[in-house]
Amino acid sequence: MASHYRIVIVGGGAAGISVAARLSRALGKNANIAIIEPSSDHYYQPGWTLVGGGTFRLEATRRQESTLIPRHVIWLQDSVVAFDPDNHSVETAKGQRIGYDYLVVAAGLQINWNKVEGLPESIGRGGVCSNYSYQTVSSTWESIRNFSGGNAIFTHPATPVKCGGAPQKIMYLADDAFRRQKVRENSRVIFAIANPNLFQVERYRVVLEQVAAERGIQTLFLHDLVRIDSAAKEAVFRKLNTSEEVVLPYNLLHVTPPMGPPDFIRASPLADAAGWVDVHKHTLRHVRYPNVFALGDCSNLPTSKTAAAIRKQAPVVAQNLVAAMNEQTLPGSYDGYTSCPLVTGYGKMVLAEFDYDKTPQETFPFDQARERWSMWLLKKYLLPPMYWYGMLRGRF
Repeated sequence: MASHYRIVIVGGGAAGISVAARLSRALGKNANIAIIEPSSDHYYQPGWTLVGGGTFRLEATRRQESTLIPRHVIWLQDSVVAFDPDNHSVETAKGQRIGYDYLVVAAGLQINWNKVEGLPESIGRGGVCSNYSYQTVSSTWESIRNFSGGNAIFTHPATPVKCGGAPQKIMYLADDAFRRQKVRENSRVIFAIANPNLFQVERYRVVLEQVAAERGIQTLFLHDLVRIDSAAKEAVFRKLNTSEEVVLPYNLLHVTPPMGPPDFIRASPLADAAGWVDVHKHTLRHVRYPNVFALGDCSNLPTSKTAAAIRKQAPVVAQNLVAAMNEQTLPGSYDGYTSCPLVTGYGKMVLAEFDYDKTPQETFPFDQARERWSMWLLKKYLLPPMYWYGMLRGRF
């Protein structure tokens, strides 16, 4: 097995595969590209909200990684444990030192389940559930469909998360399900969010606040989950503006766990002070190492961490990396575009699209800040094939 490649891509998720497909097409079969990815499976994580809401098959969100690796790209089934950008190499868990001419870091983010005391041992039982892994997402629907009343609490932590709207999307589906199950009148639905508002873009914040108010959902801002007492069925939150603790009993507790940069990136020379890969926000080139690029959730790009953002970042990385290889000015520029399909119930969705400046960049010729059945159809039926057959193959 070769120990040096022209291009090494760290991570075989949405970002890594998308960039590999574009680079492979641009550079041809002799491109000498390797992807380092340990997992045998690839997951369509945007589908887990619908799985948790009981309206999408779990199995449809998983495919074998080997079927997605582009032709002529070498798959190294290993994981990176350290970067040595001064010597243009990475070290892997299997003890390999792999050299590169150019590096693309697309390693995603790390879910820190143990940052909430009591969560690892509580998840999946006693009404504690989470959409944030393939192994736990089924527990969400089990908890929702078996809910008979009481406190249903949904959390959003004081960290960046995958898709900033996802923690509340499952809440709206649950609220809808409770009404169908005739238990909503005996229920208190609570959204405890560490942020000071429901959404960072004013246009969509207003509509989400209206949805929450109309449905009698209680919003607790600046509340960060720190501890679960599963024996007492109590969730303990820290109020971020006072540091006092608030204890809430629960019958159902959907936890969005704290997330952050992977440890091997945080400890590397590639990281910024917060631990994310430090790149220029328009070119996606590293600010200190010109032969390194990054995209997706592991980067410090000041935008929401979504697959839609990756769809716009991948062509910029591919275009600029090829230009760098040819010693040309980098032509690609990313404007911070991201999108969040805000599911607000079964058959209802608001499609938020915006850029770095929080300015809406809407695709369709109608008001996307309204709940629409057509947008629900987009989320459930069109986005999955667009992901598998379009984005991951570098087609749009």
